[in-house]
Amino acid sequence: MDKLTKAERSVLMSRVRSKDTTPELIVRSMIHRMGFRFRLHSKELPGSPDLVFARRRKVVLVHGCFWHGHNCRAGRNRPVTRKSYWEAKLAGNRKRDRLNSARLRRDGWIVLTVWECQIRESDRLAQRLKSFMEST
Repeated sequence: MDKLTKAERSVLMSRVRSKDTTPELIVRSMIHRMGFRFRLHSKELPGSPDLVFARRRKVVLVHGCFWHGHNCRAGRNRPVTRKSYWEAKLAGNRKRDRLNSARLRRDGWIVLTVWECQIRESDRLAQRLKSFMEST
C-alpha cells in the first residue's frame, strides 16, 4: 500500500525532471570550470545526450541511479507497490540506454556515463572527467 495519497504521489512524481537535474548541474559546472564548452541535450543525437562536445565527438550522459538501474544501493531499490509496472519501466530504461549508447558509438562518438552516486566523490569525478576530456 502506498503511504501517499494519489494526489500527493502525483505532485511528487510531477517534480521528477529529465533535464537540469542536480547531478547534471554538478557535472556541467565541473566541466565548465575546467574550461570545456558544450551543447546541452542535442536532439539530433540518439537519446539526446546531456552534454555534447561536437568538435571532440564526445558525449557525457548523467544518469540517476534509480531511474537508469545502476548496480548501487539506490539503483537496486525498488518501489513496493506496482512491482510489475516498475520492473518493466526500469528494464525499458536500461534497454533504451544500451541502445542509445551503442548507436552513439557506432556513429563515432565517445561516450562517458556518470552515475548519480559518483557525484559524491567530487575529486575522483573531476579527475575522471578531466581524463575523459583530454583523451583522444
